[in-house]
Amino acid sequence: MFAYLGQYSELTIFFNLFRYITFRSGGAFITALLICFMIGSPLITWLKHKQRGANNVREDVPEQHFTKIGTPTMGGLMILISMLISTLLWADLSNAYIWMILALTAGFGAIGFIDDVIKIKGKSKGVSGRIRLQIEFLLALAICIWLAYHLEPALSNRLALPFFKDLLINLGWFYIIFAGFVIVGTANAVNLTDGLDGLAIGPCIIATACFGMIVYLVGHSIYAVYLGVPFILGVGELSVFCAALMGGSLGFLWFNAPPAKIFMGDTGSLAIGSALGGLAVFSKHEIVLSIIGGLFVLETVSVIIQVISFKLVGRRIFAMAPLHHHFEKKGWHESTIVVRFWIIAVIMGFIGLATLKLR
Repeated sequence: MFAYLGQYSELTIFFNLFRYITFRSGGAFITALLICFMIGSPLITWLKHKQRGANNVREDVPEQHFTKIGTPTMGGLMILISMLISTLLWADLSNAYIWMILALTAGFGAIGFIDDVIKIKGKSKGVSGRIRLQIEFLLALAICIWLAYHLEPALSNRLALPFFKDLLINLGWFYIIFAGFVIVGTANAVNLTDGLDGLAIGPCIIATACFGMIVYLVGHSIYAVYLGVPFILGVGELSVFCAALMGGSLGFLWFNAPPAKIFMGDTGSLAIGSALGGLAVFSKHEIVLSIIGGLFVLETVSVIIQVISFKLVGRRIFAMAPLHHHFEKKGWHESTIVVRFWIIAVIMGFIGLATLKLR
């Protein structure tokens, strides 16, 4: 909305600021952060009242987690509300990428919301995993098809490889399936990581910051040519969305820091994970996502290894999966795990950004 003020830059130099993505990104960040702070406590109180008597702690977790019974979940609403309002205020709403990323994030957030509600009501353990994955894939594929028709032919359905300048591999319509897998896989990887107070949201903020920089560079013709990455007209506007998501996530962390007053729930983890997957797909940095989001990859791989090992040889490789529970079982304090995993996320983020130059 505020982006339209840039059209009146001839009236005053102040309105000229609204033409710049960097200025509007800063505004989006501050706005989302303030909204999150304002709605945080009332939302926690309301959710605590609505979830009275519900057990929001999973059964397959270390024993010490049962001390957290009574802590409300669905804190992802805090992030989604602040991010959505801030993005609508500061982003250029004529940009198709903004509507694509909002539809994707809100859609996965809605899937997580329904899943959380079913769990809270105690009717079951949530939406069937198979059904949930099918719905997620349908939504992701719809967005990817939209993207395929929106991009110019030279970029549509093409995979960019890091470390190589201007190298694009034409995957044809298989790219749609691949991109859908990236989005769904990232959403569920973040969901698996969300198991300790503050554990998932920290790496999410770091990854979002990295992709905020990537989409800005990819959407800037001069920087894109200099770095040898595909130039995608209009994708730079997603920096505003990234800033809003970072602001909302940082505000949520205020309440989610140990000991957490609220959990993110599937509402938040699926929404943020899908957003990260979407940012990677829209910017043609799908492979780089596996580096920047390396922590999420490690958590997911630990679960896969655990399941395969148990089914094949009847043994568990880890004391408990995902990986953060393994270290809990080994005696690591929760805060120690969270901080060390954040450090890993920062390192992976820097390595991922380094691929922009190492081409």
